[in-house]
Amino acid sequence: MVTGSAGFIGGHVAETLEAAGHDVAGLDLRHGADVRDAQALDALLPGVDVVVHQAAKVGLGVDVSDLPDYASVNVYGTAVLLAAMARHRIGRLVLASSMVVYGEGDYECVRHGRVRPGPRTVTDLEQGRFEPNCPRCGEPVRCASIGEDAAPDPRNAYATSKLAQEHLSANWARETGGSAVALRYHNVYGPRMPRDTPYAGVAAVFRSELAAGRAPKVFEDGRQLRDFVHVRDVARANLAAMQAPSRPGELRAYNIASGAPHTVGEMAATLAAERGGPDPRTTGGYRLGDVRHIVASPERAGRDLGFHAGIGFDAGMKEFARS
Repeated sequence: MVTGSAGFIGGHVAETLEAAGHDVAGLDLRHGADVRDAQALDALLPGVDVVVHQAAKVGLGVDVSDLPDYASVNVYGTAVLLAAMARHRIGRLVLASSMVVYGEGDYECVRHGRVRPGPRTVTDLEQGRFEPNCPRCGEPVRCASIGEDAAPDPRNAYATSKLAQEHLSANWARETGGSAVALRYHNVYGPRMPRDTPYAGVAAVFRSELAAGRAPKVFEDGRQLRDFVHVRDVARANLAAMQAPSRPGELRAYNIASGAPHTVGEMAATLAAERGGPDPRTTGGYRLGDVRHIVASPERAGRDLGFHAGIGFDAGMKEFARS
């Protein structure tokens, strides 16, 4: 069963699983089935071997008024799902998690080695000081690749809810002997990405601006590093996680990323070039919940799941710009 099966990522996951020969049952709010509805789950779960949990409220959010929805859909909904899985003795879960659980990425300090800077201050952001410094000596640091064993440090409501999903899934695995895999998606983009919503990813926001003939507005100085991973690669990662050897009684987390980071400004410029402009406009603005750089190490997913992203940045963005 795929939850969120009518959504952007969930729809691609369901299609990929079906193409691989699996019988897929879908659950989605758009089709009148809510992951928070225990009765709906009891009707759908009999006969299910694996649950691939994609249903979630996504995005950075608008303001604190979103807190109840993030807690309800992502945290409570996952708890209801896990309880239902236990009732129906379903022992395998693939969870859509996110790189946002890390907060700021890893950095290298010349004096202190690997460090994790704290949240950037409003004063620094307003004055255009976007790069974090070493939390121990205050000197500049260099962005480094983050692995799954890094300590979580969620910086917004969405991130907190995704980390809570991981913790609940680990509780479920320990108490039932089930096997849970958390796929920490990095910046997912691709066909059918939602448009014109404050909860959309940055790639979708830029494409919508370009489609309307407006210049994409890039926050900060545009040099924020991200790992953009195509949705079809993400769908393949779910298939790989579902078919990999199980680890009873534990949750195992994996970065799902391309391994080839690009700046936000570069992504905006690539989309603009593919659509014939207008060129992006760097605003110097910021969102307080954003982090500066987050770059993934996909080595564990390659080693344990056999997953390697196959769609490169240039080809993927060219397709996405026209989709």
